[in-house]
Amino acid sequence: MAPRAYWKGYLKLSLVSCPIALSPAASSSERISFRQINKKTGNRLRQQLVDEETREPVEAENKGRGYEIDKGVYIEVDDDELEAIQVESRHTIDIDSFVPATQIDKRFYDSPYYIAPTDSVGQEAFGVIREAMRGKGMVALGRIVLAKRERVIAVEPHGKGMLGTTLRYGYEVRKPEEIFSDIADVKVPGEMLKLAQHILDTKMGDFDPSAFEDHYETALMALLRKKQAGFKPPKAKERPAAPRNVINLMEALRRSVQAEREGPAPTKKGRKRVEGQREMLLPIQGKEALPRPAAKKSAARRRAG
Repeated sequence: MAPRAYWKGYLKLSLVSCPIALSPAASSSERISFRQINKKTGNRLRQQLVDEETREPVEAENKGRGYEIDKGVYIEVDDDELEAIQVESRHTIDIDSFVPATQIDKRFYDSPYYIAPTDSVGQEAFGVIREAMRGKGMVALGRIVLAKRERVIAVEPHGKGMLGTTLRYGYEVRKPEEIFSDIADVKVPGEMLKLAQHILDTKMGDFDPSAFEDHYETALMALLRKKQAGFKPPKAKERPAAPRNVINLMEALRRSVQAEREGPAPTKKGRKRVEGQREMLLPIQGKEALPRPAAKKSAARRRAG
């Protein structure tokens, strides 16, 4: 099922425009998520808004927004007042300029969105804008209002559609000097550099996101399956010791090169499965990994019958 559009409006290039919709290009909903619960009752906890001074609960209709101008002094702003701010980018991505994609610093990229036309009438104009960019190898820069804030958005062709990525403003990106100023200027010896580059060459490959494995998610699901089956979870292991300081960097590089030449150690074969043994840790994906208690009860009733 396709995700619901996050934003609907128009993409405009000079006098050419077409209706479009933005949908998030990334999602974290497939990750295992936890609920806060009362450990005494096992019931789920609900958060409640409380007045900072009176400590009394606040009903939803009394919740508002305020901009703090002094300690405890706020300018109240209603939703209607925010809606009344007439910014064209609330409903239209007006392309201001085109820039080479290589000129956009990666630090400025924020959130990606898929862009698609919303009706058959606007598909021709959509295709014209898309193919014009594809032929030039350029990225369009425009403005869009998302979550009541205007953002710069970079738009580029992506298959039959387009990809729009919101960009951070200059004041949102920290200057590297704040972090890098204490790094000493080190002159790397040529032989060390060649050895390090050789190690890089042995590890070169193509970008393949399908090869990424979330080891923490896998271990977390194994823990949940064991607890559901009634096994006592293992105690936390001690944190591994910090790597020892390399005394001889040249020797470490040479050993690394030698290890790469010899290749990885052969993997151990898994234990032979005993006939009739039940497999507890099945390969799973996403939130549907664990059977719900109700399903387990109904299955037990069927067996009893």
